[in-house]
Amino acid sequence: MTQVIDGKQISQDIKQEVSLGIERRMSAGLRAPGLAVILVGENPASKAYVGSKIKTCAELGIISFSDHLPAEVSEKDLLDRVRFYNQHPEVDGILVQMPLPAHINPQKVIETIDYRKDVDGFHPINAGKLVTGDPCFVPCTPAGILEMLDRSGNRPDGKHAVVIGRSNIVGKPMANLLLQKSKKGNATVTICHTGTKNMGQFTRQADILVVAAGAVNAVTPDMIKPGVVIIDVGMNRIPDPTKASGYRLTGDVDYEGCFPLASAITPVPGGVGPMTIAMLMKNTLASANHEIYS
Repeated sequence: MTQVIDGKQISQDIKQEVSLGIERRMSAGLRAPGLAVILVGENPASKAYVGSKIKTCAELGIISFSDHLPAEVSEKDLLDRVRFYNQHPEVDGILVQMPLPAHINPQKVIETIDYRKDVDGFHPINAGKLVTGDPCFVPCTPAGILEMLDRSGNRPDGKHAVVIGRSNIVGKPMANLLLQKSKKGNATVTICHTGTKNMGQFTRQADILVVAAGAVNAVTPDMIKPGVVIIDVGMNRIPDPTKASGYRLTGDVDYEGCFPLASAITPVPGGVGPMTIAMLMKNTLASANHEIYS
């Protein structure tokens, strides 16, 4: 029987652990962790995502510092706001919601964030430390996937993991986490991407398949072997006249087709998605506790 890996439940477990950790801090007379979230412009998806982050902060006891800046804000003003939070003694984590307007260089913004408060794990120092295996903040989606594999009993140790996608947000850090010599990693890793020829040749070798391709049905049943564990990172809107919204969400994997062959699979929605915010909260608490950087 195929195991459906429930990201909603696992994320709730992690958030409960974070909440208890915050309670311990408060009982010891320490302040609540603080997270600064900066939103630029009126992108509906970004506004909804930021709203979810702020709501989760309130639920867990994290103090949120929220800035909503106009789309025409200058790059200098945005960077100055980031620097303000770099120095703020009650802010432990900073994130600037992407994407940003075209006139702002996102890499410059990421590099301006103090890497010790970079709870999104995108700063080059954290990216470099991840590659070398040193303690660092790890991007939330790959970190959440590792937790899903571990907590669902699908540990990568000794397995062949294939990652489809090479973004700095998911693909590259995911591959690095999987190959780390650690109890949650220790896999043999192959990376596939848009330049890969005959992708099925590689995906059919996977014991664990992480799909972050950004395309509907990027993985079909003929591309997997029986017993594979599938982690679907995709989040695509496709037309569906039966829905009030006129669309439905689907991943990058042909879920119905691959389900009977897989030993475990994540649904969309309800799989990887809920893990990202949970891991952001976990990183913020870790920052407040100086568990990574003193």
